[in-house]
Amino acid sequence: MAGELPADTVARTFRSLVEKAEKKFARVRDAPSYARAPYAHYFHSVFKSYMTLWKYQQENRAKLTSSGLKRWEIGEIASRIGQLYFSQYMRTSEARYLIEAYVFYEAILHRKYFDEGSKKDKGVRFKELRFYARFLLVSLILNRSEMVKLLVDKFKALVDDSKSTFPDSTNFKEWKLVLQEILRFTKADSAFLIVRPLRLCAIFDSFPSSLPYVARFHAKKVLKFRDALLASYHKNEVKFAELTLDTFRMLQCLEWEPSGSFYQKSELVESRENGAMADHSAASGLIDINLAADFTDPSLPPNPRKYVLHRPSATQLLAVIATICEELPMDSVMLLYLSANAQGSFSPVANTVNARRSSKTSHSYHENNNHSRDNHVNGTSDSSDLFANGLWLGPGRDGGPNTIYPGDLIPFTRRPVFLIVDSDNSYAFKGLHGAERGEMAALLLSPLRPSFKNPTEADFSHSGSQFTLFLTAPLQAFCQLVGLVFSDDDMDVFGDADSIISDAFSEWEKILCTTSSLHLVWAQVLSDHFLRRLILRFIFCRAVLTLFCIRESSDQYLPVCLPEFPKSLSPTSELVSSPVFRLANHLKVEKCFHSRGTN
Repeated sequence: MAGELPADTVARTFRSLVEKAEKKFARVRDAPSYARAPYAHYFHSVFKSYMTLWKYQQENRAKLTSSGLKRWEIGEIASRIGQLYFSQYMRTSEARYLIEAYVFYEAILHRKYFDEGSKKDKGVRFKELRFYARFLLVSLILNRSEMVKLLVDKFKALVDDSKSTFPDSTNFKEWKLVLQEILRFTKADSAFLIVRPLRLCAIFDSFPSSLPYVARFHAKKVLKFRDALLASYHKNEVKFAELTLDTFRMLQCLEWEPSGSFYQKSELVESRENGAMADHSAASGLIDINLAADFTDPSLPPNPRKYVLHRPSATQLLAVIATICEELPMDSVMLLYLSANAQGSFSPVANTVNARRSSKTSHSYHENNNHSRDNHVNGTSDSSDLFANGLWLGPGRDGGPNTIYPGDLIPFTRRPVFLIVDSDNSYAFKGLHGAERGEMAALLLSPLRPSFKNPTEADFSHSGSQFTLFLTAPLQAFCQLVGLVFSDDDMDVFGDADSIISDAFSEWEKILCTTSSLHLVWAQVLSDHFLRRLILRFIFCRAVLTLFCIRESSDQYLPVCLPEFPKSLSPTSELVSSPVFRLANHLKVEKCFHSRGTN
């Protein structure tokens, strides 16, 4: 046909497009998620290049195939696009990017792009392994449990096969470690019966009886929640890639649940015709890249942007916080979630010493806290206290100290901060209260030590932090506390228990919206769905741990909020304690809690 380009010209053009796209991809591949300009421009540029490349191979598939184009090369392009979508999700927290990444990865899986090449070429095998690891991460974040199970099985089989197919290579040992990491993570993630998503969902997290109170509530100052930083490090903790179990839970907790029926692609059927692979779904390289609109709800508010850091250096952490503060709008609040052990508590000896110190400190908690607060208010605080104890963020990259201190955060309190510290040294951050440089910070601090009915069965490295679990999945945290394990056969019991908690949250929400004694620090963020839910769950957590009686009585087992919530929401008030007793009776664990009148 006149005007058609010869196959060799098409092939050269294709290779040129691949080279240009790869160069642009290298520019954004390792860009930190918190970096914005000029990376936003670079992302759109590289994305445009890959879309051009994708369209070109679709339109010229026959000529490219005759010129030697391999199926795995198409898979590699699709994998790159999926990787771009996922990186943009991590940068913006927009669910549509995460869903688009899933769509591309799912198409690669069903069309078996890597299968043939991976059997003969070690380089292609590595590409296939990387594809499975990335698809697993996307599926985990989207809670596609059935897909996760399928991918884990396929990934395990591929790793096992690699040792026999390529016996001379030692590089597959690293993939064996990745497999172990994945198995450990998925085991921990599936340990609890999930009856509701961790993400915020109007069906579960909106209470009709208190909704009018929330709608009418208006503080003197209202802040919008737009940015969050999630940083963590614990030795031997459960993690996959850069997501620890705790940041994985918090990441979902600070997002809206995408609505609509999730896109389910019909399985593609490929067969051999005349010795070639034929794809009966039309063009083998065709993937619809605009499917996110089919199952995302445009009426939902945008998710707050989240920046996830695992084992950051102290300077990196402070640099990211500074970047967020610099770009934070005047009417906004920043959430900081810090999860790490006390400075020096990573060794067994130090753990023992710290436990003793924590015990001594906790008995005089109220006295010390009041004294510290008075000093801050009067301007007589010893600033060195804010740099005496901190959180250990892991071994420093250069072998030097890597500790974040409460005093390090003071410069950032010129802007509104909602701080969550989950640590065996969280109380050190009480010193921030009254030492702020402009805006009083909202502080939610974990207990110094977790509580369990069966302490010998509790293992942070296997199940994550108890405090974070209370903030992200309160019913599961309650069950973990009292040693209950549910199965799918217990869905009715579990559902009724969840209703008890929801009813309590509804009543507490009314109190928060109507009381005149709610501090402005909490009032100014109460209109935000995510932060209000965290506040309600903290109240529940504090009440449950206060009333729990199977352990020594000590403040070190209790979380702390500063400034204090109204007395009507104290752990021992009838309004707060009654739902806890009702829940305990329903689950037949009432003996684990102080009886009425003894708390």
